[in-house]
Amino acid sequence: MSSNASAHPDVMPATNPRAIQGAGAEPSLHDPAGAPGPAALQAESVSKHYQVRPAGWLARPQTLHALRPVSLRLDPGRTLAVVGESGSGKTTLARLLTLIEQPASGRIALAGQWTDDPSVPRKALQARVQMVFQNPFASLNPRKTVAAILEEPLQIQGRLGAVQRRDRVMDLLDRVGLSPTHAARYPHMFSGGQRQRIAIARALMLEPSVVVADEPVSALDVSVQAQILNLFMDLQGQLGTAWVFISHNLAVVEQLAHDVLVLLMGRPVEMAPAARLFAAPAHPYTQALLQASPQLQTGGQVVPVAVLRGEPPSALSPPAGCPFHTRCPEARTVCAESVPDLKDVGETRVACHAR
Repeated sequence: MSSNASAHPDVMPATNPRAIQGAGAEPSLHDPAGAPGPAALQAESVSKHYQVRPAGWLARPQTLHALRPVSLRLDPGRTLAVVGESGSGKTTLARLLTLIEQPASGRIALAGQWTDDPSVPRKALQARVQMVFQNPFASLNPRKTVAAILEEPLQIQGRLGAVQRRDRVMDLLDRVGLSPTHAARYPHMFSGGQRQRIAIARALMLEPSVVVADEPVSALDVSVQAQILNLFMDLQGQLGTAWVFISHNLAVVEQLAHDVLVLLMGRPVEMAPAARLFAAPAHPYTQALLQASPQLQTGGQVVPVAVLRGEPPSALSPPAGCPFHTRCPEARTVCAESVPDLKDVGETRVACHAR
């Protein structure tokens, strides 16, 4: 088997995946000029809003700003983690990056090709970015065999003949740690971890430059999560694919990501290399997220979880100024008056008046 993901399924690799470097110089998450060559993924000031009609006959439509302008660059062979509490805009960003939805403003490039270029067929652009969904029980067609599920992207794109498609299916099954005999089976015949392996194989069928994984291990048992995370890292080492990894689990993010983007009510509030962010988080919101993650002290004692004061504000009526100031222990008068811009603080970009 070409992948060693299942050799020791419950043991995470000794080598931290953040040490894996992309080609060339160390790239910057937020500086398009930070690395040579085309980026696997680049976004310039992408945003998204929706019109929402509240309950009631006389209620007027309101604008929900799901994502404020976000800019980023992701180079081949690297993983960007997107974190934040529920409603922070993570899944909206994922839907924009995978071309499921169009941004209200800004633009996106895949492997150096801007997606708003009318000379490039939409189908060709969609082949460059694929998605792994959260729930492997719902993301696979129960009426199709594994072989049919995996061949479908190639058929839609009009690639390869029947024999070549079959060979490609067998190769991907091997890479994700499944047997060729699994090709003739149906999704209900597999465990949750095996189904997610099938979903990962399907995402890689078209050899995309970017794979967006939206909470891909949250529906799995903890022991199975370790296997899938090993698989993600093995495949990235073999194929050089760039990953956008969306997760609530900061322990997983620390193990897997090279860079981290922190979203709060659709706004980017901190962007930094993962090692830097976990060693010295700059934004009070990032600090609160890390403090809310269960940790063990020496002797097996659980570190008490810090509790933020107040309630999260409504996305339909966000507070003026910094969206975190109503819960921030370091809030100042200026925080309620103006939205802080992202600024460089060492290796980190942070949007905070106190920094």
